[in-house]
Amino acid sequence: MADSSTGIVVLLNNLAIETSTFRDDLTSSKVFDSISLNYETISSALERSCTSEISMKNQTLVSEIVLLGFQNLHNLKIPLFSLFLLIYIMTVWENILIIVLVSSSRKLQSPMYFFLQQLALCDLVVSTIIVSILLQTLISDEVSMSLFGCISQMYFWGASECFECLLLAVMSYDRYVAICIPLRYSSIMSHRVCVIVIVMSWIISIFSLLITAKLIGSLRFCEQKNINHFFCDMDPLLQMSYSDTFLVQIEAILLSILEVIFPFILICVSYMCIAHEILKIVSNTGRQKAFSTCSSHLAVVSIFYGTLIAIYVVPPSKRSQILSKVLSLLYTVLTPLVNPLIYSLRSKDIKDAFKQLT
Repeated sequence: MADSSTGIVVLLNNLAIETSTFRDDLTSSKVFDSISLNYETISSALERSCTSEISMKNQTLVSEIVLLGFQNLHNLKIPLFSLFLLIYIMTVWENILIIVLVSSSRKLQSPMYFFLQQLALCDLVVSTIIVSILLQTLISDEVSMSLFGCISQMYFWGASECFECLLLAVMSYDRYVAICIPLRYSSIMSHRVCVIVIVMSWIISIFSLLITAKLIGSLRFCEQKNINHFFCDMDPLLQMSYSDTFLVQIEAILLSILEVIFPFILICVSYMCIAHEILKIVSNTGRQKAFSTCSSHLAVVSIFYGTLIAIYVVPPSKRSQILSKVLSLLYTVLTPLVNPLIYSLRSKDIKDAFKQLT
C-alpha cells in the first residue's frame, strides 16, 4: 500500500513538472510572438516616417528650373543673339504701330481693325514673354529660374495663346458676317458687341489657365530640374513631376477642346460658308474683292494652327528635340513678327493711315 502511494506521488510530481514546463514554453512563445509583433509594428511606423520624410524632401527639393535652350552653339551665339534681338525689336515696333494706327485713324474704326489691334497686343505679350528668356539661353549655356517663375511664364504664355485662338475664331465670324450677310453687319458686329466679346475672351483665357497653373503648382517634382527647351512648356514640367498628373492632363485636354479645337472648327465652318458664298459671285472681280477681305486672316490662321498642330498633335517620338524647338520658334517668335506684315501688305487702309501718320 505504501509502495502504491509512493508511486502515485511520484507520478503526480512528474505530471506537475511537465505541466509547468509546457506552461513556461507556451508563455515564452507568446512573449516571442508579442515581441515579434511589436517589432514589426515599430518597423512599419519607422518606414512610413522615413518615406514621409523623403517625400517631403523631394517635394521641396526643386526650387528652381534650368532651361537648357540651344546647346553647343559655339561661335553662333552672338550672331543668333543679334538676329533674335533684331526680330524682337521689329516685332515690338510693328505691333505697337498697328495699335497706334487703329487708335488714331478714323478709317480704321471698324470691327476688323479693332480685332487686329487686339491681335497685335496679344502678339506683343507673347513675344515679350518668350524672347526675353530666349535671348538669355543664347548667351549662356543654361538659364536658371525659380519654379514659380517657370510656372508663371507658362501661365502668361498659355493665356495669351488661348486668347489668340478665341480671337482668330471671332475674326473668322466677323469675315463671315461681312461677306455672307453684309446688310446686317453693322447691327451684328457693333462696337459694343466687339468689346464684350474681347473682354469675355480675355477673362476665359486668364481664368482657365489659372486653374492649370494651380494644378501644376501643387505637383511634386523630382531631382531632375533641367528642361531641354528655351521656355517653360507644360509637357516638360509634367515629365519632371513624380506625382500623379492625370488630373492635370484631363484639365489640359478639356481646355484644348474648348479653347483650341472648338474655335478651329468654328473657323473651318465660317470659311466653308464664305467659300460657298464667293462661288455664287459671277464676276471674277467680285470674287477677288471678296476673297481679298479674308485672305490675310486665312494666312494668319494657317501659320498659327499649322505650327500648333505640328508641335502638339504629332507625337514627340516622331520628331527630334531640335525640330520641336525650331517649330516652337515659328509660332512664338516668327508669328508675332509676320502677322502685322501680312495685314499691312494686304490692307490699303493701313497703308493710307501710315502715310498720314508720317
